[in-house]
Amino acid sequence: MKDIVEALEKKRAEARLGGGSRRIEAQHAKGKLTARERIQVLLDEGSFEEWDMFVEHRSSEFGMAENRIPGDGVVTGWGTINGRVVYVFSKDFTVFGGSLSRAHAEKIVKVQKAAARNGAPVIGLFDAGGARIQEGVDSLAGYADIFMENVLASGVVPQISVIMGPCAGGDVYSPAMTDFIFMVKDTSYMYVTGPDVVKTVTNEIVSHEDLGGAKVHASRSGVVDGAFENDIETLTQMRRLITFLPQSNREKPPQLATFDDPERAEPSLDTLVPANPNTPYDMLELIQKVADEGDFFEIGKDFGRNILTGFGRMEGSTVGFVANQPMSLAGVLDIDASRKAARFVRFCDCFNIPICTFVDVPGFMPGTRQEYGGLIKHGAKLLFAYAEATVPKVTVITRKAYGGAYDVMSSKHLRGDVNFAWPTAEIAVMGAKGAVEIIFRAEAGDPVKLAERTKEYEDRFANPYVAASRGYIDDVIMPHNTRKRIVRALRTLKGKNVRNPEKKHDNIPL
Repeated sequence: MKDIVEALEKKRAEARLGGGSRRIEAQHAKGKLTARERIQVLLDEGSFEEWDMFVEHRSSEFGMAENRIPGDGVVTGWGTINGRVVYVFSKDFTVFGGSLSRAHAEKIVKVQKAAARNGAPVIGLFDAGGARIQEGVDSLAGYADIFMENVLASGVVPQISVIMGPCAGGDVYSPAMTDFIFMVKDTSYMYVTGPDVVKTVTNEIVSHEDLGGAKVHASRSGVVDGAFENDIETLTQMRRLITFLPQSNREKPPQLATFDDPERAEPSLDTLVPANPNTPYDMLELIQKVADEGDFFEIGKDFGRNILTGFGRMEGSTVGFVANQPMSLAGVLDIDASRKAARFVRFCDCFNIPICTFVDVPGFMPGTRQEYGGLIKHGAKLLFAYAEATVPKVTVITRKAYGGAYDVMSSKHLRGDVNFAWPTAEIAVMGAKGAVEIIFRAEAGDPVKLAERTKEYEDRFANPYVAASRGYIDDVIMPHNTRKRIVRALRTLKGKNVRNPEKKHDNIPL
C-alpha cells in the first residue's frame, strides 16, 4: 500500500509541476502567476478540489504521441470563496502554451456542466495561445462544446472570465458570452486575429497592446468590464465581486451583516446638485453615500463614462446601481452608455438583483456619428432591458429628465415600482431654452420676450410637480432622506411577483 501511495504522490507532483520549472520561471519573469498559484489566490485557503489532474491529450499527429503532460494545459475543479462554492478552470501557459485540445476542452465542459447543474458561479482564468493546431478540427469541436455550455448556462449561473495573458482566436468567444470579463494591465491581451495576421490582410502594423490590450478593451471597445494592475489585485477583486452575486438564478442575492443604519440621513446630499443647471456634479458621490458603508463595485468604469453601473448593498442585500454621470458628457445617453447599462440591467434581472436608478439625463446624444452608429437601436436596448425587467426597480430623479431619455431611465411607464424625485428635478420634453425657441418661433427676434417665455416655461415644467400630479412620480423627497426612502421602498418590494407573457424568448434589438 505504501508503494501505491508513493506512486500516487509522485504522479500528483508531476502534474502540479505543469510544463516544468523552466517554464514556471519564465511565467514568473513576465510578472504572472502560474495556473495553480492563481487558483490559490482566488479561492479560500485549502478549499480547492482539483478534477482531472491526470487527463492527457489523445493526439498522435506531428509527434504529439511522445509529448504528453498530465492535466493537458488547464487546471479544473471547485472550491469556495468566503465559504460559497464556485467552479473554476485556469489555463496553464506552461503546458503547450495553454492551447486547447479535445481533452482540454472536455475538462472545461465538465466544470461548466457541474456549475449549471449544482447552481454555482463558474470562473475562467485565461492565459493561452488558442487552438492546438496539431489537433485540427478536434480542437475546433472542443471550442464549440465550451461555447454551447456558455449559452446554456447564461442567466442560470454567473459566469466570469479573467484574461491574465494571451487570449486569441477561438479563446475570445467563450469570455465574450460570459457575464463579466476582466483583464490584467500590461500582461494580458485578447483579439480574434493577432498583429501578424492583421498586417498580412490589411497592411496595418499594430502591437499586441494596441490591438487588444486592457486599455483598448476597457475604455474603447467596451469588451471588458475592468482592468487591474496585476494578478494579485485582479483575483482579489474577483473574490470581492463574488460576494455581491447570488449562486444562481434560483436564489436571492446574498445577505451580509451591515452596521450602516438604514435610516441614516446624509445632509450633504441637500447641496449635491449645483444651483446652476449646467454645472456638473459627481453622481458617484450619491451612490457611495447611499449604499451600505459606501461600498460600490463599479462595472465598466472606463467605458461609457457618462453612465455608472455597479453593485452595492442596501440593508446588507445586493442592489444594482445605474446612474447618469453629469461629470461626463453631461450624463447624456449615447451608444456606449446605452449598451453598457442595458447589459448590466439584464444581468441584474437574470439573477434577482433589485435595480436602483439615479437619473440626471438631458436626452440622447445628437450628431451624425451617433445616428450612423445606430443610436436608435442601441438606445432601444436600454429601454427594452428596463421594460422587460421584473426585479424590484426604484428610481430617483435628481435633476434633468428630458425627452425620451426620461422614459428610458426606469420611468413609471416602464414598470418602475417606486419613482422618487428630488425638489431639484426637471421633467420635461426638453430644456426651457430649446422648448421656447420652438413654441414661440415667431418671437425669436425679441430677446426680452424670449426671456419671459423661458421663465414661464421653467416655472411650469422645470420641477417635479407636474409629473407628480399625474402619478408618474410617487413622491418628491428631500435628498438627505434618499437612503432611508430607497431602503423602505425595497422592503415593500421583497415579495414582488411579476411575470412577462409566455414566450420562447424575447427579441431584444441587438
